[in-house]
Amino acid sequence: MRIEPIETPRSLKMKLAYAFCKRRFGKVVTPFKVVSARVPAIIPVYQAITKYMTRESRLAPSLLLLIQSYTANRNACGFCVDITASFAAGDPALLEKVWRVTDFANDPIFTDGERAALAYVAEVTERHEATDATFAELKKHYTDEQIVEITLANAVEHFYNLVNKPLGIESDGLCAVRPRAVRTATPA
Repeated sequence: MRIEPIETPRSLKMKLAYAFCKRRFGKVVTPFKVVSARVPAIIPVYQAITKYMTRESRLAPSLLLLIQSYTANRNACGFCVDITASFAAGDPALLEKVWRVTDFANDPIFTDGERAALAYVAEVTERHEATDATFAELKKHYTDEQIVEITLANAVEHFYNLVNKPLGIESDGLCAVRPRAVRTATPA
């Protein structure tokens, strides 16, 4: 880790934020102790993103987790791989997909719709655009609104990965169900 986590916040407001974080995750997660503790103004941004992704998105929560997990694996963000797996841990079938997401193109565990979404995410992650063929396949399974939300979910995951990875923030061990080293996905 390149910047030491702040273990004991000084302000009452940050102490309350640490307590909320600990209640939600079972511990104060490292990005909070490294990033939010030093730049508290980012906390409402994180809260707004979380609220949108968990309460307002029209995508199936399982598809959101698969997109987040694929992108985090692709970007080798250990913290994000771990936290997405921890969110899936309550659903063994979903957790299995999260573990196998980097091989989505060849793995029969994924539905055609999931494969279309993940192929789109893979291309956008790799090339920052998608081919007409990939987009046409995506449109067979999702509405225009859902496609925009898939695009947003991928972009948001890149945002988190681009904060955590350069600062050397790795897994917090949130998903102790099946520890696994972060692996880099191969392009689909």
